[in-house]
Amino acid sequence: MLVAVLPDGRLQDLQADGRPVGSPHPAPDLPAAIAAREAAEQPRWVWPATADVYPALLRAGVRVARCHDLELTEALLLGQAGRWGEPRGLAAAVARLHGRPVLPDRIRPEAEPPGFAQGSLFDAISAPVQVTAEDLIALYGDQQRRLAGTDHPGRFRTLVAAESAGALIAAEMGRTGLPWRADVHDRLLRELLGPPQPVGPPRRLAELTAEINAAFGTHGLHPDLPAEVIRAFARAGIQIPNTRRWVLREVDHPAVRPLLEFKELYRLWTANGWTWLDSWVRDGRFRPEYTLGNVVSGRWGARGGGALQVPKVIRRAVIADPGWRFVVADASQLEPRVLAAVSGDRGLARAAAAGDLYAALAKDSFDGDRAKAKVALIGAMYGQTGGDAIPALAVLRRSYATAFEYVEQAARVGENGGLVHSWLGRTCPPASAPRDAGLDPPDEAVPPPGRARGRFTRNFVIQATAAEWALVLLATLRTALAGTRAELVLFVHDEVVVHCPADQAEQVADTVRECAATAGRMLFGATEVRFPLDVSVVGSYADAK
Repeated sequence: MLVAVLPDGRLQDLQADGRPVGSPHPAPDLPAAIAAREAAEQPRWVWPATADVYPALLRAGVRVARCHDLELTEALLLGQAGRWGEPRGLAAAVARLHGRPVLPDRIRPEAEPPGFAQGSLFDAISAPVQVTAEDLIALYGDQQRRLAGTDHPGRFRTLVAAESAGALIAAEMGRTGLPWRADVHDRLLRELLGPPQPVGPPRRLAELTAEINAAFGTHGLHPDLPAEVIRAFARAGIQIPNTRRWVLREVDHPAVRPLLEFKELYRLWTANGWTWLDSWVRDGRFRPEYTLGNVVSGRWGARGGGALQVPKVIRRAVIADPGWRFVVADASQLEPRVLAAVSGDRGLARAAAAGDLYAALAKDSFDGDRAKAKVALIGAMYGQTGGDAIPALAVLRRSYATAFEYVEQAARVGENGGLVHSWLGRTCPPASAPRDAGLDPPDEAVPPPGRARGRFTRNFVIQATAAEWALVLLATLRTALAGTRAELVLFVHDEVVVHCPADQAEQVADTVRECAATAGRMLFGATEVRFPLDVSVVGSYADAK
């Protein structure tokens, strides 16, 4: 059963192809009407954008099991057509459907800290201008036809369903929040930085600033300004291209040690200091806004609060409620296992059936040298061709030719300006679009444009598929936990955190493992490849493996 939430607040039943069934149903109290239909039928809700509609439902106490997010689906279909990055909102999609000029998408406001006023559900669904009920229904039907025309419609439907489910989960996690002890956070800051000052940085940063100035023999240098630091090193006869940590670690100068400590603590103070704590933690929870569809690989993002970049030291403030525990599950060696599954390389798949893929590779082909096996496989996925990777890659090419050719082919397509796809059908941006630097291996010089594009597409086919596996895991886990007290509270790339009563923790851990295996089967069918998880049951997030 499909039910569309129309821009005028009515509900319209739809057939699978988008054709209306009967007349729209008036819904004077829209949240109540959606809640009633959800309780009776659990339909798949068709609406403009989950990010706009669902938070208002959650504030009204209404949760739904399934939806079709028109905006996220439009983005996926535009990518398939080689039009990644074009406007994807309801108004733009309807204008495109009718051959009218397409205006840019409206910019959603930056996420506000908790406690700010929120709009109503009707405001959320009626925001797009000049969009009628007939337009919304026609767009859904058009998306179904375009979806059926993709190379692998079954896979693409799974992608659309997972992306829409992810949007529901993102809104629910933002509503639930991550348990956070403000008193512990404050104590950590005072231990590391000293007490907060009425004006200016805390004591430890001031001490380090003085120490850095003394090392350079200067006064008034601001270590938070890279240009000033680079000039100070130049005056000392040392040329550095930037002030990144790995660059500074190679420099022999007395200012380096305090400068590295300053950079770490300054980042902590500005990103997760007392201002952040006062703004983002309310009633013992940190409630950020997660976003989907903005990262080319399909990974999630976050707006406001830095939810995906919680420093390890601050994780000590993420403490489960009394009588509760965190179940923290992190996928082990996910991307190499994905390569084994998508490439169909039997030898690599046999290695990926083991608990430690790198150890299995080492035993079979690298004379027991696990480090060399890891260098080879990561080098193949990221396009690293220098140093220790050269002989290791030669072994990989001989022993696992099918897997090696899979990523080599993706690289060749990219170097020639072509498009590549994830397993389910997410498409990389065209060569003219901004590249997602997050797909590059860290700390390396930027390669020439053609090779950079090839390295991007080489890794895209793996990382985007890994993101799909993680999203399917999350969606199946949400379904498995429905009706229990357990709550999803954090998802970062391939790590998921569940908050649950202590006496249910081991059962939840088993459920997470089962959902990981289910995700593998849903994407890749019958395969030898295993997708094991490192699972910890802890009272503090900092104690997870």
